[in-house]
Amino acid sequence: MTMDLKMKHMNAQHDILGKRFADRLSESAVSLPHDVLERLKAARMNALQMRKVANCKTASTVTLLGHGTILQLGSRINDISGRLASLIPLLALVVGLMAISTLQDDYFMQELADVDTELLTDDLPPSAYTDPGFTHFLHLHQGN
Repeated sequence: MTMDLKMKHMNAQHDILGKRFADRLSESAVSLPHDVLERLKAARMNALQMRKVANCKTASTVTLLGHGTILQLGSRINDISGRLASLIPLLALVVGLMAISTLQDDYFMQELADVDTELLTDDLPPSAYTDPGFTHFLHLHQGN
């Protein structure tokens, strides 16, 4: 069966289903008050008017994938532009991750530079920090 025949068959099934729904609704509408029926009639007319105006697109490709279905709209040109458009968020994610990595590296380097600056500008020479006696001195005077 070609795609056109499948679409016609599916549209016919939809029409039959719609008529069945309409019949059921009509049967139950007998017990409704007159003002509700008038509002429903106006809403139906409005819906029919909107249906004429609506421009519906049908799927050009239907792909079954496991328990799901993929509907593709448009032609081959749209497929290429759609794929390119789907790469934009991926590109934004990669650029964002690279920016975060660079900022974290800069922050880490700044922290190391601050520690080095404190050590070099302190009154004690850097060799004092490696002296075991200095560590003992700090432990004794830490309680004060």
